[in-house]
Amino acid sequence: MDLRQARILVSNDDGINAPGIKVLEKIAKILSDDVWVVAPESEQSASGHSLTLTLPLRVRRISRRKFAVNGTPTDSVLLAVQHIIPGKKPDLVLSGINAGANLGEDITYSGTVAAAMEGTLLGIPSIALSQARTYGENVRWAATEHYAEGIIRKLAGQEWGHDWPHNVLMNVNFPDAPPADVEQTEITIQGRRKIGDAITTGRDPRGYDY
Repeated sequence: MDLRQARILVSNDDGINAPGIKVLEKIAKILSDDVWVVAPESEQSASGHSLTLTLPLRVRRISRRKFAVNGTPTDSVLLAVQHIIPGKKPDLVLSGINAGANLGEDITYSGTVAAAMEGTLLGIPSIALSQARTYGENVRWAATEHYAEGIIRKLAGQEWGHDWPHNVLMNVNFPDAPPADVEQTEITIQGRRKIGDAITTGRDPRGYDY
């Protein structure tokens, strides 16, 4: 894929104003001059591949090629491809950059991965990108900012010597580390990492347990 001539759609699940999508939009504009951003109006983390069926969806135009949707990441990509973007459909969907890794079972919950999944189902090569973080601390975007452009180029250009299989999305995670400490890029399969063991309980001001 010649990214210089590519139409790129950027979306996410953290919302149109999230720091990560601003990082990704900047990277996408290095790759191509034809970049569109269509993302949820508000955070939709862990929304999975949910689609709005019975409620009206509204699209807010922010600028010529930037729109917010009051729905899910799946809604955003579907509306972008089928309704918002005129003419030819995108050549590449980039989803992220998520503030937190998407590994193992995370991908079944992740709206970031779901946006890439919807792009894939629409026949568009799609990449989900996530930045690992330590919760309770500020997200360190340096590894993403340093390596994302090159990794996207390699995936789109198949420079690693592997064909991109049809109906397969790519899920990329950047470590929570300075770029100088990142020694290599590893191509691997989905692993296992079950979340949900950090449930806390308490009592609200009216005395009801939660």
